[in-house]
Amino acid sequence: MGKTTTAINLSACIAIAEKSTLLVDLDPQSNATSGMGIDKRNLAVSVYDMLSDSKSVEEVVLKTNIKYLDIIPANINLVAAELEMVERNNRETILRDKLATIRDYYDYIVIDCPPSLGLLTLNALVAADHLLIPIQAEYYALEGLSQLINTIGLVQQSLNQKLTIGGILITMFDPRLNLARQVMEETRNHFKDKVFTTIINRNVRLGEAPSFGKPIILYDIGSTGAENYISLTEEVLRI
Repeated sequence: MGKTTTAINLSACIAIAEKSTLLVDLDPQSNATSGMGIDKRNLAVSVYDMLSDSKSVEEVVLKTNIKYLDIIPANINLVAAELEMVERNNRETILRDKLATIRDYYDYIVIDCPPSLGLLTLNALVAADHLLIPIQAEYYALEGLSQLINTIGLVQQSLNQKLTIGGILITMFDPRLNLARQVMEETRNHFKDKVFTTIINRNVRLGEAPSFGKPIILYDIGSTGAENYISLTEEVLRI
């Protein structure tokens, strides 16, 4: 619970703030799609159709049940996209070029990346202006973060000089655990003001919300999870 949970809930909170927002599900697991209450097994169109040039960007954008929030959904077909993209000349810039045609329609575009650093994730890094990095307050978190920072540096040098780290977000934080507090302290010491002030606490209601196809602000506005993501949104809107 970190990457997709943040993509869903940040998008929803930005939209509630009356900023036109697009959520792009770029993960073949398509949990952002189902987490927004969309049946990924019965999609007429998906992000795969956009990436493979069979549909225009406008044709794959769906409305959600939240005003100001649209989504480009995903399903299992996205697995094939990564394989097909390898053969194309502009394979690293496909997503950027597609989104460029609708970029002016939205105040914010949030991309939910796959968990691994493959071609789909590379496309997201090339398309993005700011990178929000959620890390779980667990033992291996900092090791994975160091690898990601190195990859970001390579992308900045060769493919997207505009890419910046918008912030590092500590998620699944349990203040009762010494290890969680240690990870938070080390992250703040190392990355300083790059770490968001907001922390996403481990929260039962936050974990339940995706199974009901709702962002936390619609599922339980009074929960700690909702309070955390509203606070994060306030920070993000200041970037």
